[in-house]
Amino acid sequence: MSTEQSWSVERRAEVHAALADATRLRIVDALTGGDMSSSELCGLLSIPTNLMAHHLKALERVGMVERGRSEGDRRRSYLRLVPGFGGKLLPHSMYSAARVVFVCSRNTARSQLAAAAWVQRSTVPAISAGTHPAERVHPGAVATARRHRIPMRPSRPRGVDGLLHSGDLVIAVCDNAHEELPSGIERLHWSIPDPVAAGTDEAFDNALELIADRIDRIAAAVEPFAADDAHT
Repeated sequence: MSTEQSWSVERRAEVHAALADATRLRIVDALTGGDMSSSELCGLLSIPTNLMAHHLKALERVGMVERGRSEGDRRRSYLRLVPGFGGKLLPHSMYSAARVVFVCSRNTARSQLAAAAWVQRSTVPAISAGTHPAERVHPGAVATARRHRIPMRPSRPRGVDGLLHSGDLVIAVCDNAHEELPSGIERLHWSIPDPVAAGTDEAFDNALELIADRIDRIAAAVEPFAADDAHT
């Protein structure tokens, strides 16, 4: 996501302040499904016209709602959400990365699932590694990916030593890996419970859910740059 697509911190603060009103949130919720006239919104939300005008003015002022003239009855206008306003509320790109490297202790489950889930949400490549790699990927991770329709070709677990390059964004997806990695390696830390310890479908599903939630939060804030630039 480019910085041009995002609002500044100050602008985002204004928008969040506008959304702090419950009535305005209801208006945004209503417009999420489709465009509506002011009178239609008044009827739907049981709001008098003067109060509706006040709230709409606040939403228009911060760039969330815009009006378009009806092509039928030219006296009527329809309110709609500004295209992409949700994305504009996200942070500016905070990271530039040639690759995302997910690291857990054994590279058998969490890091493998994270790398597979990442490529569904970002164009930045992802790989996985372990601080103490095991012999093979845990079958529970493979089964979880299959249940959730995440294409995953599990690679043989590999160690993180010698794997990292300048320009990699390292994300430790377990506490052990985070605490074992050298302090000189800049990284993010996702404290995901080890599903292998329990070994149940529920544990693996929960781990994937936690991973996917964090990916959804950060993927838009990671922008790619040329791998050649990263390794020079």
